[in-house]
Amino acid sequence: MNVFAVRHGETAWSLSGQHTGTTDIPLTQNGRRLAERMRPVLAKEAFALVLCSPMQRACETCALAGLGDRAVIDPDLAEWNYGRYEGLTPKQIHEGAPGWLIFRDGCPRGEAPEEVGARVDRVIARARAADADVALFAHGHVLRVFVARWIGLPAGSGQHFLLDTGTLCILGYYRDIPAVRVWNGPLID
Repeated sequence: MNVFAVRHGETAWSLSGQHTGTTDIPLTQNGRRLAERMRPVLAKEAFALVLCSPMQRACETCALAGLGDRAVIDPDLAEWNYGRYEGLTPKQIHEGAPGWLIFRDGCPRGEAPEEVGARVDRVIARARAADADVALFAHGHVLRVFVARWIGLPAGSGQHFLLDTGTLCILGYYRDIPAVRVWNGPLID
């Protein structure tokens, strides 16, 4: 089985570098274009399960990629709750909290890495129970935690996996060992 993990397309805040967790903003025109480019790639696959974050940027990406009618909304795929850091750029955050790192420090009045890891572990359990290919539509930080937990690392290890908007990742197995097949991958038709 493989897990096709899709980060939503570009938004105004992903362009500006603002942390977008609970703020529900739409895709840009370029974000919609990136999502539509996934349609022919994903159409070649048979998914037993399609899970999507409840945020409109993920739902719109899923729909434009051709899987919206099959998607099950999963609150566990929502982006990291950034609490007081919602809408701020890393530069703005570092002015008041020098050296801050989300994967180590979490967010005041938001989530800690372990809390996001617990949510992701529930998604992994659902994906593995499907015992067939699964598609996920979610966000940058939560998917970075997802890949870390998929291969057995702590949630904070998501810091090692950079992820652009509108990208496709594929996770699977090497023999019976959870593995990364494609990360931050460009679309190949």
